[in-house]
Parts: sequence; C-alpha cells; structure tokens
Amino acid sequence: MRRPPSRRVFWIVDNGSSHRGKKAVNRLTKAFPNAIMVHASVHASWTNQIEIFFSIVRRKVVQPNDFTDLTRVRDRLRAFEDRYNATAQPFRWKFTTSALGDLLARLDRHTPADRQEESSVALAA
Repeated sequence: MRRPPSRRVFWIVDNGSSHRGKKAVNRLTKAFPNAIMVHASVHASWTNQIEIFFSIVRRKVVQPNDFTDLTRVRDRLRAFEDRYNATAQPFRWKFTTSALGDLLARLDRHTPADRQEESSVALAA
C-alpha cells in the first residue's frame, strides 16, 4: 500500500458493521491515504462468488488447521489450486463494462480533488 505504483487502491468490502459508514472510510483513509473503500451492493453476485470460493478454500484446505508450519499451508494451498484449476468453470460475471464505467465515475464524484491523480474513468478505459 505504501510503495509505488499504488497511487490508488480500491478496497472492496461487503456491508459488514466493522467497515460500514463514514467512520470506517475515515479510518482507512487515515491509515492508507491512497485507499478508496468501495462498498459492494448488498446482493452483489460477483462478491458472493468470491465468498463462495474462499469458503471452499476454508473447508477443503484450511480445516482442519493441523499445520505444523507455513510451508505445509503453502503446499496444501498450491495442491488445491492445481486441482481446482483443472476442474473449475468460469464464474458468470454480470457486471458489464458500462456498469464499471458508471461506478468509477460515481467514485470520482465522491473522491476529493486532491486525491485524484488520474480519473477512474480514464483508468478503466
């Protein structure tokens, strides 16, 4: 977060109480001035897909947590990745490039001018 080229980092979060509201945005901005918190919609299908994937990893890789060192965790994660990639099907994304452009334009309208080195819309193009 602190080293280049991270001029702006979009931190996508769900609507959990620990990162909801202006206080959470201010806390993140204070810790990382280049971070922009983006709240996913309550029923965001792409976020649900990511959560499903991490749920699979948790159930199939991390539990039981009987690891004696980090090397075993790494090896188990890599073995799972190989198996998963051999059988996985693409997620069905419904978020269009037009919707992305609209979202980035909306973010630019709410980002102070002194934090906008480049337009989000230009970055997406």
